[in-house]
Amino acid sequence: MLDLIAIIGPTASGKTTLAVALAKRIGTEIISADSRQLYRGMDIGTGKDLAEYTIDGTTIPYHLIDICPAGYRYNLFEYVRDFNIVYADMMARGKQPLLCGGTGLYVETILKGYSLPPVPENSALRQSLQDKSLDQLAEILRGYKTLHNTTDIDTCKRAIRAIEIAEFYSRQEPELLEPRPMKNPLIVGVNIDRELRRAKITRRLHQRLEEGMVEEVKQLLDSGIDPESLIYYGLEYKFLTEYIIGRTTYNEMVERLEIAIHQFAKRQMTWFRGMERRGHTIRWIDASMPTNEKVDIIESWIKEHNQ
Repeated sequence: MLDLIAIIGPTASGKTTLAVALAKRIGTEIISADSRQLYRGMDIGTGKDLAEYTIDGTTIPYHLIDICPAGYRYNLFEYVRDFNIVYADMMARGKQPLLCGGTGLYVETILKGYSLPPVPENSALRQSLQDKSLDQLAEILRGYKTLHNTTDIDTCKRAIRAIEIAEFYSRQEPELLEPRPMKNPLIVGVNIDRELRRAKITRRLHQRLEEGMVEEVKQLLDSGIDPESLIYYGLEYKFLTEYIIGRTTYNEMVERLEIAIHQFAKRQMTWFRGMERRGHTIRWIDASMPTNEKVDIIESWIKEHNQ
């Protein structure tokens, strides 16, 4: 059995449909690697499309979807912890672990086998940082690590937490944090033509708006979730919340959201190409091929790996 089969690709590439068909063919279950499908009640905006998990009358079991309430801020440590629990259970039952999702950070962290012990709150450190500006906090964080993106420093609160984590890890024994990479994974990337991807994103956005995406966000706000908590999740929840609370018009929201999703898909592909540069072998498969043909090809790769 392979350590892991990972089906990755940008949004609208059809990776879930492919993973479900493959899971049915080889008799297994799917572990999600999507950082927003974790949240209950955030269905249309995250594109859960749970009906896709039923194929030819068979419902494929899935994991790490709908596991925490909307408004909660789930983190990478929690994902690694929860993935490892599901992974161990599947291996014990003889089920081939099949990971599917577009959150490259989650996928790569799992493949690299990083150990992420929980980081306790450091009250003294937080006290010493609370009056510093965001620029000052960013400079302190750079002293610990290279900043590959801006997510750690988009607010002072997040920057302080990032420093707290970096400080904690800097004091751990190296063996504790030593990664244990998966030795025999199969990583399948769904490669979709740029123009086809853009067309699918646009079509899917308007379809989801018609399906009630605005109403979904209104319900979340009506349930007591703070607008800033929804804005934190980005993309659909950011732009729809800003529209609902009156910061933008409907047309402005749709236009800005469509641009943002296109940019997001581009960033996903940039991450996956970066994974290749960092030593991961990704076998790319054409998104436009019939699903059965794609599954046939992946099955041949599985047999090749298992020889």
